[in-house]
Formats: sequence, C-alpha cells, structure tokens
Amino acid sequence: MLVEALTALAAAGGGAVVQAAGTDAWNGLRGRIAEIFGRGDAARGRAELERLDQTGQALSQGASAGVVTEGVRQEGLWQGRFEALLEGLDAQERERAAEQLHELLSYVASSTGSTAIGTGKAVARDGGSAVSGIKNAGGRAGVARAAHTGDAEATGAGSSAVSGIVNE
Repeated sequence: MLVEALTALAAAGGGAVVQAAGTDAWNGLRGRIAEIFGRGDAARGRAELERLDQTGQALSQGASAGVVTEGVRQEGLWQGRFEALLEGLDAQERERAAEQLHELLSYVASSTGSTAIGTGKAVARDGGSAVSGIKNAGGRAGVARAAHTGDAEATGAGSSAVSGIVNE
C-alpha cells in the first residue's frame, strides 16, 4: 500500500492529465507520461500513449454535463494507473518515478494555468460581484481555460456577475 504522500501525488497526476487535455501542454504531457511508465521500454511507452489518446478523445467528445463526469472518470482512472505504477516499483525506482511525476505536475501547472469546467451560477446583488469560472486578481493574467461555465446574474446598482474568465 502506498503512503499518503504518494497517493496524493498519484491523484494530482490524474488531475494533471485531465487539466492538460485539449491544451498546448498535451503533447509534452504525453511524452513525459510515456517516459514515466515506459521506464526504457518503448512498447510500454507506446501503450501509455494509446491510453492517453483514448483519454484525449473521451474528454473532447463530452457534452456540457458529460464533460464534468468524464473528467472525473478519467482523473480517477489515471490516478489508479499512477498508484499501480508506484506500488509496483522498488524503492529506488519509486523515488525516481515520483520525481518525474513532480516534474510533470510542474510542467502542466506552468503550461495550462487555471482551468474551470462545469461551474455553477454566479449571482450578484446590491452592488456585489460574482464570478462563475476563474478570477485572476492583481494583474495576474496568464493562461486560463473555462468551459461550460454557469449562468451569470447581476441585479442592483453597481452589481456585476461574470461567467467565464475575469482578469483584474
């Protein structure tokens, strides 16, 4: 059984796969995952590339409600794959794979920025503000992606509501 830190790392890896899907980071992620799982075996690396292609297709085909469900499903599948990989390695190989997975997470975070998918409704009243999606404050723009965000409703003077991405 994996220690808690490695289980969390595997979960983050599953999230990174879903976050990178459909972005410019996807090809870099694919190569890194093939390297992590392949561990020098080209056939194993190719098998992971095929699995990633299936994941990419599944995530690109979803309808608005299905996108969230499929994303959760794929995230769990990849978490399980990362957990199984880490459990099957000896201590030295596990440490190296964990390092590679940390590098993968850094790569995806720096390449994809923020992502919001399937958010709820933003409601602002009486001068308030609400965002259903992503709010980048303090001049921090960067890469962001929002899909299937909820409705936005603002009532009252000075109220604002946004569904999508706001850069302030």
